[in-house]
Amino acid sequence: MEKLRQVISQYGRWSKLDEQINRIEINIKTDFSLAVEISKSLLETIGKEICKSKNIKIEATASIQSVLKNAFKSIGYSMDDLVTQISSALSTIGQKIGELRNEIGSISHGMPLDELSIRNNSIDEMTKEFLIDSTVLVACFLIRSFENENPRIATVEREKLIYSEQDEFNDFWDENYSEFTMGDYSYQASEILYNIDYPAYETECNAYINKEVDKNNE
Repeated sequence: MEKLRQVISQYGRWSKLDEQINRIEINIKTDFSLAVEISKSLLETIGKEICKSKNIKIEATASIQSVLKNAFKSIGYSMDDLVTQISSALSTIGQKIGELRNEIGSISHGMPLDELSIRNNSIDEMTKEFLIDSTVLVACFLIRSFENENPRIATVEREKLIYSEQDEFNDFWDENYSEFTMGDYSYQASEILYNIDYPAYETECNAYINKEVDKNNE
């Protein structure tokens, strides 16, 4: 789910999704039914946050498909065009994830112990990968669409990273790409990235930090 991590790292309002992403990744192998439940919750959170920002009321009992359709509509995808058709398809994927959650979820409905023990084996690895990738696709599409549509609402002023304070990432980047020499001058790869393409530097640095946090939590 690294792609989703990179997207939310660009926008401060979505940083709390990291916790749900961590829980999904932890349970993909050990308890996929729970990973599906959290995936559904993640999509609902994004959809409801978008609707809330647009002052669109969502009923507490609304289905995930209803939440996502309202989210797409609220950010401008209401005309009969290709984007609308795509958004409808993505909403359907979200609904199917919700239905799957009800079928294999370990905490949504009670079930006998023998059924509980085999629920993760009811889905093959290819299908599991598709479901997680679909969650990432829908989440990234919604967040990026909303942020691009609402820059004044969504943009959060962030302090610029100070190059000298990112020693661990700088060392990691320099070890991978070394230094660049131009005549009598040489520059570290991290230094070049920081000064030439700061947004890329910030994205890569945040991704590195998240990976290190995940390692420490294992």
